Amino acid sequence: MVEVSAVEPRGVRRVPLIVTEDVVLLDDLLRLCAAAGVRPEVGHGAPEGRGRWEAAPLVLVGGDAAGRLRGAARRDGVMLVGRDQDDPGVWRRAVEIGAEHVLMLPDAEQWLMDRIADVAEGVGRPALTVGVLGGRGGAGASTLACGLATASAAAGRRTLLVDADPIGGGLDVLLGGEAADGLRWPAFVHSRGRVGATALEESLPCLNGLRVLSWDRGDLTVLPPEAMRVVLAAGRRRGGAVVVDLPRRIDASSVEALAQLDLALLVVPPELRAVAAARRVADAVGMVVRDLRVVTAPARGARRSGVLDPDEVARLLGLPLAGELPLDTGVLAGRTPQAESGGPLRRFCTAFWERVPVAVEQGETP
Repeated sequence: MVEVSAVEPRGVRRVPLIVTEDVVLLDDLLRLCAAAGVRPEVGHGAPEGRGRWEAAPLVLVGGDAAGRLRGAARRDGVMLVGRDQDDPGVWRRAVEIGAEHVLMLPDAEQWLMDRIADVAEGVGRPALTVGVLGGRGGAGASTLACGLATASAAAGRRTLLVDADPIGGGLDVLLGGEAADGLRWPAFVHSRGRVGATALEESLPCLNGLRVLSWDRGDLTVLPPEAMRVVLAAGRRRGGAVVVDLPRRIDASSVEALAQLDLALLVVPPELRAVAAARRVADAVGMVVRDLRVVTAPARGARRSGVLDPDEVARLLGLPLAGELPLDTGVLAGRTPQAESGGPLRRFCTAFWERVPVAVEQGETP
């Protein structure tokens, strides 16, 4: 019978269940739970009732307790945990209790703490993550990124907009929220290990229903790749949608962002010179991103005779065509993508979100 050591009432709770009588191992597991912000249940064998055993999102079984769980109902999320790297019977015991993983401490501590933290945050399906970058300077990638994020939030989706371009001037400015309270990138440059998803979301400026991680107007800060990796991963764990505005110049930090994308959009004006520049960007990005597509942007100031057909742009780049951005005179006049709620840009972005999630899941062109 499980002896509950937590203080909360004895109802069914979504916390890990630890099953062990090994005092040293128990101390280690309790320490990892505390670091992840979780207070687990602790017991010595399978519960008498099936409810608590089935409800626990994660069951951590010490090697000493595996024999007492042979008759327990099989379920997902069971981990066999030990400390003896040379234990010859560990895999047999793992099979007997249907364990998904065999973990040996201290080597597996970080991985296990991440799993425990996922339980604390109620992590489900990761956010659909879309990156936007320009095929050349001034293509309109930042405007499209803001438009996509704004339309996603307007549809009721939890949305995070990430400014991954330190010299872009700040997406909060483009959205008219440079004075909004909240943290900017310089507060996260030393981030390592795991960043709490809820804490990240709550610390960022909220602009018209979406969270924005942008740059401030201080001295230029170098963003370490590890900081980009863990912060973006935290944003994705909250689900919904994440839109990342990326620089054209690919460095170590932007590679970390590219690696987490479900889909990347390369914004290219339909001009031969712009296509030539975009080809270089596409070659670099394509080595990291598994799904890269082109969006043609309005060719401002170009003679009509020099404008290429969108399908021709896609053919020259060897990429699927995700759409053709319309000319939005409101945005060109300086109004923010949020203000143009009924304009061509918003209609394009709204239509994109209506078709892209299913298309990405099925591997089709949205």
